[in-house]
Amino acid sequence: MRISSTTLYGPKGKSMNIILLSGGSGKRLWPLSNEVRSKQFIKLFKTEDGGHESMVQRVYRQVCHADPEAKVTIATSKAQVSAIRNQLEENVSISVEPSRRDTFPAIALACAYLYDVQGVSPKDPVVVCPVDPYVDDAYFHSLKKLSRLAEIGEANLFLMGMQPTYPSEKYGYILPENSTEVSRVLTFKEKPDVETAQRYIEKGGLWNGGVFAFRLQYVLDKAHGLVNFTDYQDLYTKYERLPKISFDYAVVEQESDVQVLRFAGKWKDIGTWNTITEAMDEHSLGEAILHESCENVHILNELNVPVLALGLHDMVVSASPQGILVSDKRQSSYIKPLVDSLEQQVMFAEKSWGSYQVLDVEDNSLTIKVTLKPGHSMNYHSHQFRDEVWIVIAGEGRVTLDGKERTVQAGDIVSMKAGCWHTILARTQIILLEEQIGGEIYTEDKVIFEK
Repeated sequence: MRISSTTLYGPKGKSMNIILLSGGSGKRLWPLSNEVRSKQFIKLFKTEDGGHESMVQRVYRQVCHADPEAKVTIATSKAQVSAIRNQLEENVSISVEPSRRDTFPAIALACAYLYDVQGVSPKDPVVVCPVDPYVDDAYFHSLKKLSRLAEIGEANLFLMGMQPTYPSEKYGYILPENSTEVSRVLTFKEKPDVETAQRYIEKGGLWNGGVFAFRLQYVLDKAHGLVNFTDYQDLYTKYERLPKISFDYAVVEQESDVQVLRFAGKWKDIGTWNTITEAMDEHSLGEAILHESCENVHILNELNVPVLALGLHDMVVSASPQGILVSDKRQSSYIKPLVDSLEQQVMFAEKSWGSYQVLDVEDNSLTIKVTLKPGHSMNYHSHQFRDEVWIVIAGEGRVTLDGKERTVQAGDIVSMKAGCWHTILARTQIILLEEQIGGEIYTEDKVIFEK
């Protein structure tokens, strides 16, 4: 089937309804990533103003540039909501999964969210893609084409197929009917070995990059086929009843009426230190010295001490409060099983209100550096088994202790015994040291006041 350029490029279609899938623990980027800080939140990419942005910030900026009126919803787990709010604030809608159940349940819930909460028409097109590809603007213009195809509706489901640059074992393959820009899909192939991948490429095969488009009603009907629900809130409460299954298995490979849009532009699936460093504009971030004897070496340092490298080749060095990695770049792809074997406390996290970093861990105490953004506050809460002390290092704010308020500023000390209800509101950015003291210190020892 050949779709004319007039049909694909004009007249102007609807603005995109786009679901960005944000999942995974990002353990392959340890020690910069941890259980709550996934790879998409690490600020690695240089911006025009000399700062740095994360994958999620980069992709969101690129979407808005390509389609300023796009409705963007991020489908994610509870653990990632605070980091998204920290980096994108209130600019984006979030569909929160009650638990992780793979991509089909996540997309189904997000579609119910679009319909019942955002008021999107069931006839409108929806585009779904990962939140962390490294791409240029051409990719997002192709997403608009994909949305336009779904709006026209000459098939039930539309995919974006990436033009392969080498016979990869990492991706599934889409085999199209012909080599036109838009083609009917003949079949799908699982991740192959290198020789099989080469044969797929010779037949015109495309990488499956996990990008889909459809009319909203299409996925709502698929979800209703698996569980009986009335609306978004009802599906949210019944989420555990949905099977753990990917969108590819549940929908794509079961659908006979599928078309693929060919994309031959810049596209990288960034998930390892090797691929991350290939996309970086700089060889070092943070306090680092690379001697001229080094070749193809990257240093990423989040510690307040220098890292010095001499005579290294094809290496990545990464340091954070979570740990230190020194690895050959190729071997860095095999880090996950080793990280899984580590039992670690989360040492750094971004929250909607700011961030925290664990500075010291002892048997009966925990020292944390807390940064609160202006106008933000902690939850009003108490602890049963520990006392706390706040030392205000910088900024001004207002503390509430058991209902009584007072202002605080740099140099002030606030003490709270176990059972004391407390919170702090930042008038300006506040930096404080929090000392937790007690025989039992654990994250679950927290009761939040429900208004």
